[in-house]
Amino acid sequence: MKRLSVACLALLAMNSAWPHAHAGKIDDSMPDAQKIRFCERVRDFALQAFYDREKGRPMKVFVEDGSDGARITNFVVKRIYEEPQISSPKKAETFGRATCNEMMGSKATPE
Repeated sequence: MKRLSVACLALLAMNSAWPHAHAGKIDDSMPDAQKIRFCERVRDFALQAFYDREKGRPMKVFVEDGSDGARITNFVVKRIYEEPQISSPKKAETFGRATCNEMMGSKATPE
C-alpha cells in the first residue's frame, strides 16, 4: 500500500513537471516581443477565418487605415478564403503565423 501511495505521488509530481504546449512568457525587454504578440493574434484571426469559411460565413476584414496590422491581417484572412489547400485548423494557424512573421520581419516564435 505504501508503494502505491509513493507511486501515485511520483506520478503527480512528474505530471506537473511536463512542459506545456504553449509558448513561454515573453519578456517585454525583448526587441521582437510586440511582433510576436501581434503574430499570435494574427494566428487567432486566421483560425477564426478558417472556421468562418468552413461554415459558409462571409469574410470579416478590417478597415484599411494604412497600418501594418490591418494590412497583414486582411491579407491572411483573404488568403485563407482563397486557398482550398488550407484544409485544417492547424494549417490555418501555421499559415497565419508564418505569413505574419515573414511580413513583419520577425523571428519565429518559440513553441
